[in-house]
Amino acid sequence: MLQPTVLQPYACHPDASRGRLYSENISTFRTPFQRDRDRIIHSSAFRRLKHKTQVFVEHEGDYYRTRLTHTIEVAQVARTIAGALGLNTDLAEAVALAHDLGHPPFGHTGEDALAILMQPYGGFDHNAQALRIVTKLERHYAGFDGLNLTWETLEGIAKHNGPVISDKGGAHQVPDRDSLPYALAEFDAQWDLELETNASAEAQVAAVADDCAYNHHDLHDGLRAGLFTEDDLCELPMIGECFAQVDRAHPGLDATRRRHEALRRVFGVMVEDVIAVAQNRLASLQPQSVDDIRHMDGPIIRFSKPLYQNLKVVKMFLFQRMYRAPTVVVERKRVTAMVNALFPLFLDDPSLLPDDWQDDVARAQAPGNGGKTELARVVLDYVAGMTDRFAIQEYGRLVAGQG
Repeated sequence: MLQPTVLQPYACHPDASRGRLYSENISTFRTPFQRDRDRIIHSSAFRRLKHKTQVFVEHEGDYYRTRLTHTIEVAQVARTIAGALGLNTDLAEAVALAHDLGHPPFGHTGEDALAILMQPYGGFDHNAQALRIVTKLERHYAGFDGLNLTWETLEGIAKHNGPVISDKGGAHQVPDRDSLPYALAEFDAQWDLELETNASAEAQVAAVADDCAYNHHDLHDGLRAGLFTEDDLCELPMIGECFAQVDRAHPGLDATRRRHEALRRVFGVMVEDVIAVAQNRLASLQPQSVDDIRHMDGPIIRFSKPLYQNLKVVKMFLFQRMYRAPTVVVERKRVTAMVNALFPLFLDDPSLLPDDWQDDVARAQAPGNGGKTELARVVLDYVAGMTDRFAIQEYGRLVAGQG
């Protein structure tokens, strides 16, 4: 399949970008979306992803995916799909590279714990936290806080999983603006991200690329961890056929190569399905602008219904055999206890936060600035930014060491 060399009319064209919140000179050599991508790669939050995990805690093995390796895989898939559809590959890559910046330590376990702890203070959502990081918490530039990304990249970070304000009850959706996570509401009040609409096709590509990447690598990591076997996977729809194809083409192949060959075919099935579905829908609906994409009744980039149903079976298998495996559950309890100890410790005694956080603490505690709610948000920013290893280290120093 040859990659289109010209952007389609429904793609995000860099010269039509809505720009940046803070005006900057145009780069001589890079488009606005290339510049966004580069700023994300050079951010502190992006570097921290190397010591944050997906399922397994960071120290459990060198071969398991981290948030960083996962993010790189998502970006690669996003560029492939976007390129095949005549979309802006740089924007798709930028959204993909930023999509997990808001995840706290210990994967979804850490997110679940912080969501409960933050319920009295405006909630916690990793997409909203990613937006807070790139608009406020990265503090390296002379003229502004954050990375000053383009509107299109910020839109993609906020709503790559679909409209944020919706009555459909999705995982990252709320019924109205009053229900938005505070981190999202705060910036949206400053610059309207049109949270009731779909994201651009490029951001939708990043979301589907995320699904493709984690469905593939969680199978790989689960096999490596011994939580299930290739024979178990051969009972699953789509995956069993991929193993059968390898066995027919390469009889007697050693186990490691057989596994790799089969799972790369699973990857290929997902990516090719997404491209074929999008090509058919685009040909049928004939969108003429990115706003046509935003105002469609649902996403333009998605799996076919048959593959989606097969992936639901695969995800249920992974939930039962991997995400809730006895060894993983034990570790979930251990790291949840760490988060549950660290957050209130810092909230009760913010002097324990590092010196370079004390200005934020002082602002939060100033009269009329929100009191404990604003302080909780500062503590959240600190704890959510921790890597797995640093959270374990701080727990050992501040909590376990007291015994």
